[in-house]
Amino acid sequence: MNYNLLYKELEQLLEGEEYIISKMANMSSFIMEVMPNLNWVGFYIIHNDVLKVGPFQGKPACSNIPKGKGVCGYTWEKESTTVVPNVHDFPGHIACDAASNSEIVIPIFDQNNKMIAELDVDSPVLNRFSEEDREFLEKCAKLI
Repeated sequence: MNYNLLYKELEQLLEGEEYIISKMANMSSFIMEVMPNLNWVGFYIIHNDVLKVGPFQGKPACSNIPKGKGVCGYTWEKESTTVVPNVHDFPGHIACDAASNSEIVIPIFDQNNKMIAELDVDSPVLNRFSEEDREFLEKCAKLI
């Protein structure tokens, strides 16, 4: 997979867009289309001390996730990327879609380095996310 080319395509897609929700909507759709073996791609936005579901592609999702709960809440708590090869082994995993077997969650920070959101990507395949996938998705998240 040519992640350099895909990143350039995503950059062009988002070029000139300043509204964060529009960026998130197009990015979740783009990632869902270009990366194989995914069943959910979307964003959670920090709002009133909870993660609120934002734009996404896939089955309906959990609307509110508290800090420290599930993979998303854990990522929020530690403010760094979390890669989970098997979500069934993750203590406190929140199963919004029973078909999900692996997950990666990337924190998103504003210009002041304050965490404002997360990019959450799920797969029905165990151990789906490689280091190359992680690097690509972290780079994409910075476009938000």
